Amino acid sequence: MNKTKNVRAEAAKCLVAVLDKGLSLSDVLPKSQANLAPKDAPLLQEICFGVLRYFPKYDSITNLLLSKKLKGKQRIFHHLIIVGLYQIDKMRIPEHAAVAETVQATVVLKAPGLKGLVNACLRNFTRNKEALESKTDNLVTQYSHPSWFIKRIQAAYTDNWTYVLEQNLERSPMWLRVHTNNVSIDTFIEELNKANIAFEQPLTHKTGILLNKPSPVESIPGFEQGWFTVQDGAAQHAALLLEPKDGELILDACAAPGGKTCHVLDLATCDMVAADIDENRLERVSQNLTRLGEDAKIICGDLSDPSVIDETITFDRILLDAPCSATGVIRRHPDIKWLRRNEDIEALAELQKKILDTLWLKLKPGGIMLYATCSVLPEENKRQMAQFLLNTHDAQLVKIDNSETNEAPGWQILPGQLNMDGFYYCRLMKTLS
Repeated sequence: MNKTKNVRAEAAKCLVAVLDKGLSLSDVLPKSQANLAPKDAPLLQEICFGVLRYFPKYDSITNLLLSKKLKGKQRIFHHLIIVGLYQIDKMRIPEHAAVAETVQATVVLKAPGLKGLVNACLRNFTRNKEALESKTDNLVTQYSHPSWFIKRIQAAYTDNWTYVLEQNLERSPMWLRVHTNNVSIDTFIEELNKANIAFEQPLTHKTGILLNKPSPVESIPGFEQGWFTVQDGAAQHAALLLEPKDGELILDACAAPGGKTCHVLDLATCDMVAADIDENRLERVSQNLTRLGEDAKIICGDLSDPSVIDETITFDRILLDAPCSATGVIRRHPDIKWLRRNEDIEALAELQKKILDTLWLKLKPGGIMLYATCSVLPEENKRQMAQFLLNTHDAQLVKIDNSETNEAPGWQILPGQLNMDGFYYCRLMKTLS
């Protein structure tokens, strides 16, 4: 296979797929990286992630640089210019090299006649950067989020809305969770030190390891042996808050890719069921279970449908990691900002309610449900739980924090707190009456 394709051309293709066709970067990027030499794959990722972080700024400037919009099949060259702007503005690549490689991408994309246009736009930017930036300065370009999302964050976090938006522009850290069924924390830390991998343990539970610098998992001691799994610090609270006990029957609902399932099994010797609607993502659950040496029953189906789980089965504990807007993990997935729509939030909240109502019937009296999302929006979190408590006579709030009330239940983690992703947790008990 030819591995000599132009990185900038591949980046432009990825951006068209995400921004114009609505595809996930997680699906698109690996396929484009496969077209490149392995040494170029990180550069492609850096360009794609960077452009998606700051897209409104470079999109607005590109519109100024072009005398007329590029449409149809030429739309890819609009994104190619943005790729060049990002390199010049944010990356350490020498300016002449960034311009030359981006211009050369027009040949790879079979439009050599546009070399002059792309070159002129990029040269114009280098000469008039400050003037172009001042002409495109507004709230959307300043904070690099869609206006509908900025408005929702301003309403939800009156005093610190800028913090949330600014944290979303940061690069995501790499967290590990030590799987103590396979290795002790002390042994794992000793091996990290031997490998000169710098880390911190900022959480109260010492199984959470925050690497000072992201590393390929294969370069970290014990990956194949199941010593650890990659899991954000915020997500690591799920199994701990669920507090599983030996001998219990536990459901991890919306389980893929299986990090929380495996964590529960690391904490208790229990019968575990992992369910999800996505058959392909459930394959990841199987892979994680196998690598970590754990076992769970896997079910594929829509959990808002009561028939997916045998009606005779009830659970001691249910972890419901509900489908959500994923607005708490934008720094890890910057394409979320441009794939999500304002109208999605109400639709997701309605789906969450359906799954909540269905799974509540599967919880034993006296049982615990932990509701979780990777969202920062109240409609999916505190308001959802407050309404559920109001409408559900046998649901009782089990406080994670003493400040919780039935009107303002749950624990909201904001992006960047202790370098974690944005997450929400609310713990409920099904009363006996």
